[in-house]
Amino acid sequence: MNKVELYAHPGWRWCTAEGAREQVLRQGLQSTLREKLEWLEDAETLTLRLRAGREQKTYGDGLCPKATPG
Repeated sequence: MNKVELYAHPGWRWCTAEGAREQVLRQGLQSTLREKLEWLEDAETLTLRLRAGREQKTYGDGLCPKATPG
């Protein structure tokens, strides 16, 4: 692969803020509703696991009282 081919690769465009927005928009237009819902469920699961891990680390030793969500 020469320099011209390397710089013409779409991955270089995606490294900018504008290119990243374009890539996300393109993926959104090409994905089905079911794929979008699965992605949202996966993101929610990840968020819940991260929150649980953070709370376990913070409150797991029994020294800090558990805070009530506000």
